[in-house]
Amino acid sequence: MIALHFENGQLVEKETDTPQVRRGEALVKIQYAGICSTDLEILKGYMDFSGIPGHEFVGTVETPRSLAGRRVTGEINISCGRCELCRRGLGKHCRERTVLGIAGRDGVFAEYITLPMSNLHVVPDGVSDEEAAFTELLAAACEIPERVYISQSCRVAVLGDGRLAAMAAQVLRLKTKGLTVLGVEPEKMRVIAGLGIDTLHAAAIPTMKGTFDVVVECTGSRMGLPDAIDMIRPHGTIVLKSTFHAPLKWNPSRIAVDEITIVGSRCGPFETALGLLQKKKVVTAPFLTSVYPFKKWQTAFRRARQKNSFKVLLDMQA
Repeated sequence: MIALHFENGQLVEKETDTPQVRRGEALVKIQYAGICSTDLEILKGYMDFSGIPGHEFVGTVETPRSLAGRRVTGEINISCGRCELCRRGLGKHCRERTVLGIAGRDGVFAEYITLPMSNLHVVPDGVSDEEAAFTELLAAACEIPERVYISQSCRVAVLGDGRLAAMAAQVLRLKTKGLTVLGVEPEKMRVIAGLGIDTLHAAAIPTMKGTFDVVVECTGSRMGLPDAIDMIRPHGTIVLKSTFHAPLKWNPSRIAVDEITIVGSRCGPFETALGLLQKKKVVTAPFLTSVYPFKKWQTAFRRARQKNSFKVLLDMQA
């Protein structure tokens, strides 16, 4: 099969063997693979990954026969299932885990992948392939209210204007009437505002000190957490979603002085995400920037890096 390999600091196209299917696994033919911020950080050295990157996908099961022909997407953490964390239901934090296209396991920028069948989720009827390709991203947004209680009266800020911020905003507006998204890219902010979500330019942050009960940090920037700390009230909660390959230099004193809670949040519930897509409570079409055939992967990655880009998909079969 043809795949993209990240090796020696370079992303290259090469021919490789179709992966061998182990007991309990399925072979999945990839239709669409999404390029996300984590992939772009991996190309900068994040996680010291080498191999086939990519973790957002929708595809069709080839084997086993019991699932053959079903459209699926899949969770990215492959745990051992035996350790204390796994036994406590914390498999996504298993110390022996591999992570699809991120740590120790080849990812989805390829024609085929294998995943444990327990990681797969069948895509419901009425959810298109393009929508299903957003599932992993949307599930990460759905994890926010799983980690932090948010009431209708809660003042919530989503800090960032990218693809994750757009999904987080749609999930959170189902929970609270007090939602504001703060970003910097005018074109992106217009799209988010077009859904009826309140938006402000991030230049307003210095005037909003101590304003919010909850701040969800989705910027992917080193300045995101310091900005969130400026915006949160004493005893407030910051949900940290960003991962990036860069040192962070800042003074954490405000966390202690204002008794701020910081909650880490990453992967989330796929069934919840697929349910929201099926019920049309979250839309993805405004945030699908482009779909490129696999042979134009270099153009696709350039487009994904542009500041006005939301989600870029690779059609792995084109």
